[in-house]
Amino acid sequence: MKILVFGASGMVGQGVVRECVRAADVEAVVVVGRGPSGLPADPKLTEIVHADLLDVSAIDARLAGFDACLFCLGVSSAGLDEAAYARVTFDMTMAPARALAKHSPQMTFIYVSGAGTDSTAQGRSMWARVKGRTENALLALFPNAYMFRPGGIQPMHGARSKTRSYRIGYLVAWPLLPLLKLVGAITTTERMGLAMLNVARRGADTRILGNGAINRLARG
Repeated sequence: MKILVFGASGMVGQGVVRECVRAADVEAVVVVGRGPSGLPADPKLTEIVHADLLDVSAIDARLAGFDACLFCLGVSSAGLDEAAYARVTFDMTMAPARALAKHSPQMTFIYVSGAGTDSTAQGRSMWARVKGRTENALLALFPNAYMFRPGGIQPMHGARSKTRSYRIGYLVAWPLLPLLKLVGAITTTERMGLAMLNVARRGADTRILGNGAINRLARG
């Protein structure tokens, strides 16, 4: 498989790329980001730095020929109004997605959303509305699109969030993580990557996947 990853410098993206380069059936991993990812070098790994994800025309030709796109790019809504959050969450997702659909309409497109996303896009929670609108647009664009809605995510194998408040939260919750993981209340960066690869290989029974489904899919 040839895999394209957006948001590889984030906590989830770091974990996802790790599992991709470790997978025997993945021949190439290309990561796209607005700046250097800082990922360890690997023979399978190629990096595209493109500052403006609202306009991907300059890298359009390099977005062709992929079997799957794992879209892990996202930001916290803290301190942002709806227009600013939608610009990063909706617009910066849909511009690359439309280019990919033109080249590879049957590709698997996996979008990292979040637990509590509002599929009606009409609710009171701003972030949940915007995420829901993004999900709906992707589901309409790709017949093989899947929305991952994790709740808590335990970082593993050196993956680290860029958001300070999240890092503090993980430290506070660390003693409880084994129990939460056991009961399926959280997933991990490793499981996110493994589940995405299994969906890219075989699809899934439903197109919206929460923690339970992610953890099951990670086990193959």
